[in-house]
Amino acid sequence: MSATHSNDLPSIAGILAPVVTRFPRQQQKLLIAWAERQAARMYQSWAEHVSDPERAGFLGCAAREEDIAARIEALDPDAAAIQRQLLAELPDLEEQVRAVYVGRPLEEQWEIQRRGERAGKKTWETFATAENDATVKAVLLACAALEDENASFLQGILAR
Repeated sequence: MSATHSNDLPSIAGILAPVVTRFPRQQQKLLIAWAERQAARMYQSWAEHVSDPERAGFLGCAAREEDIAARIEALDPDAAAIQRQLLAELPDLEEQVRAVYVGRPLEEQWEIQRRGERAGKKTWETFATAENDATVKAVLLACAALEDENASFLQGILAR
């Protein structure tokens, strides 16, 4: 992928950030957790298009995305209801996110996702920095580490 072409790629963070920042911090986390589940679906889809050794890596990424979402959702007993409410207010968000990938070669999709993982890592770290509760801070930092693991996997795939 050429550097010029790579610079023209859309940003998942660029789509989500203006939407997410409209809500209070706890709701922001839950909306991002929803986006993590969307990413898990993307990884599962990509796993269907690669060879066995890579398939396991993509499925591992999907599992980490689900883990991130579950960890964040576990911080709020009303997570599912809040997410439903947020998504009802944002009926086209899923389509906006999906549209970023549509019609692009797999390598471009993976680069978009890699950048999203790096942005996700920074986001969870930012939330952790502002968090006073040590347990919650640890969860957020663990999520950042999972994001970094996914980004590193994609970086390795893209380097081949």
